[in-house]
Amino acid sequence: MKVILKKDHSELGKRGEVVSVKDGYAMNFLIPNHIAMKANESNTRVYEELKRQQAKKIAKEIADTEQLGAELAKLTLEIKMKAGEDAHTYGSVNSQILAEALTEKGFKVDKKQIELEEPIKELGIFTIQVKLNNNVKTSFNVSVIQE
Repeated sequence: MKVILKKDHSELGKRGEVVSVKDGYAMNFLIPNHIAMKANESNTRVYEELKRQQAKKIAKEIADTEQLGAELAKLTLEIKMKAGEDAHTYGSVNSQILAEALTEKGFKVDKKQIELEEPIKELGIFTIQVKLNNNVKTSFNVSVIQE
């Protein structure tokens, strides 16, 4: 019996492939567990339409993420910190503070997406890398100024 895989299967193949399996295996295991569906004409058309819709959705998500990345690249974020005479701050600017400041500016960025090697502990302008969804990377500037 020919079936279309709904999910990746370690032995049979990847999602969307049409594979040939024994009737009992298909009817008793693959189809009831929603791993595969029969490969007839109607199921093939339905599955192709689902793949097209999913591809459109992914393309839209990538475009939205790239737009967010372009907006972030133009941004210079100001963080006010208390500092001593030698420009060292009392405390540090970490990814949590940066994420909260970005949220206040209207950008939805999680602190885990901000790639900060170590917290910022001095005054100045720094470039911060952000890894957004769909493997889109961008950066923005942070200006740490004295309060």
